[in-house]
Amino acid sequence: MKASHIFPRFVPVADHALLVEFADSISDDIANRVLALDHAISASPPDGLCEVVPALVNLLIDFDPLVTDHSIMQSEIEALIPRASAIDSNIQTHEVELCYDADLAPDLGAVAHAAGMSEEAVIACHLSASYRVGMYGFAPGYAYLTGVSEQIQLPRKQVAVRDVPAGSVIIAGPQCLVTTLTMPTGWSIIGRSPTEILRNDPDRPFLFDVGDTVRFKRIDRNRFDALNTGNQGAISHG
Repeated sequence: MKASHIFPRFVPVADHALLVEFADSISDDIANRVLALDHAISASPPDGLCEVVPALVNLLIDFDPLVTDHSIMQSEIEALIPRASAIDSNIQTHEVELCYDADLAPDLGAVAHAAGMSEEAVIACHLSASYRVGMYGFAPGYAYLTGVSEQIQLPRKQVAVRDVPAGSVIIAGPQCLVTTLTMPTGWSIIGRSPTEILRNDPDRPFLFDVGDTVRFKRIDRNRFDALNTGNQGAISHG
């Protein structure tokens, strides 16, 4: 019989990092625990801390091995976990504008067919959901958003598509993402957004923080073209 894992679990990474794992499956409760520890570490950073990278079920803690080591860092993090609590005031809601016109949404029809829905029903389902920024990864500004309705959850394609434009809104399983670069993807492309995720700000290079909420707002082609041509996005915070 396979032994169950005991969480949180601490895994040394090279000589300069420690991975803190809270679970092996994604849930809102686990995401809250990850975010809470991230906030606690920011409020009381251990000696030698270089960076904390929160993800869906874990955090990677990077440290200076000339100042501290895995054992000391683990002890300090273990002391913070019981006191960690999410700081709701830091959570922002962002509105991302999105156009679902056919040439910008090449997979919308396929998603509708697979889900047994009309394209308009898929759009309504996508717009009605509230998404949470679970992590950044893969490419600069790639914010993995959880919250896709089960009605439109589809697996990744078997073969990736090349040269998918930046701003494409893509879905796979329970996750959604707004691409920031022209890249290949195996996810389903259901629209395109003019909202800028990458920012020319070294202190805040990305629009979202992990834990933030994202809502999509439908726009018509005229507005998309005007914003996209002007290389700007209409962004509101709540």
